Amino acid sequence: MLFALALIPVIGLLLFIFFADKKEKEPIGLLIGLFFAGLGTAIPAIILEALGELILEAVIPYESVIKGVILAMVIVAPVEEMGKYIVLRLITWKNRAFDYSFDAIVYAVFASLGFAAIENIGYVFGNGWGVALLRMFTAVPGHACFGVFMGYFYSKAKYASLSGNKADYSKYNALSMICPIVIHGIYDAIVMGGTASGYDLFIGLSLISWIVFVIVLFVISVIMIVHSSKNDFCIVTLPNAVQTFYRPMIIGPWNCECGTGNYLNFCSSCGRQRPYFTSWYCPTCGTLSVFNFCSKCGCPKPMIQPQAPVQ
Repeated sequence: MLFALALIPVIGLLLFIFFADKKEKEPIGLLIGLFFAGLGTAIPAIILEALGELILEAVIPYESVIKGVILAMVIVAPVEEMGKYIVLRLITWKNRAFDYSFDAIVYAVFASLGFAAIENIGYVFGNGWGVALLRMFTAVPGHACFGVFMGYFYSKAKYASLSGNKADYSKYNALSMICPIVIHGIYDAIVMGGTASGYDLFIGLSLISWIVFVIVLFVISVIMIVHSSKNDFCIVTLPNAVQTFYRPMIIGPWNCECGTGNYLNFCSSCGRQRPYFTSWYCPTCGTLSVFNFCSKCGCPKPMIQPQAPVQ
């Protein structure tokens, strides 16, 4: 029962972010891989955090607010968020499924919730029902929120890279790492610093501050998800530009092998890619294509298909 209670918020948030992706569902295998890769980051995180705590204990051997803040901001948050970023980068940056702006948020949240799942299982089994219920509404959604910020800027970095804007790429790539680290650090620092103070008044004030911070974080994250989902666009070419490469944009319904009817390029149930069974010849240059635009000259696919060019 505790195991199920630990995973319920994770599963709920995974489903929420999955269905928030309106334009094109991501391959299921890719999402599962990200989740378990995020889960795997817990092992190096435990080792690095333990090492960091030993060093911090040697430098500051007594409990204090500053020690709690340093632990949160300098050790815990960077270790955990950089682990998520590394697996996100390695798995998705060059993946052909990464073709829409909202995809990055989906990827980052899946990786983050993989880490949150294993962390939550450990806390729940170690501390029982009370902690399970508390973390269901705080820590697990908190990790999802960190992933939202990471994915938001990661998407902009990908778009800047594809459009050749090196300055924006550097800026947004840095923000995709720094922003979740800072937010995660503040989230932990308020609690760790207040607890380490030893004063009831200070603990009470830190608790109130933490609740306010969590509410604001959740509200902003939901707004970012809704806005990004509503304004999702194909990032493999510039917005409103002729699409000439990389991603077939075949329009219309199709039936997957699993029996699900679909309109997008991947099955919403099993993640299979749409079969490319149509082809056409460009009326301008004669190139054979399955895209909505000619891959050579950019001419749009005609409504009435021309015959193959005479050789």
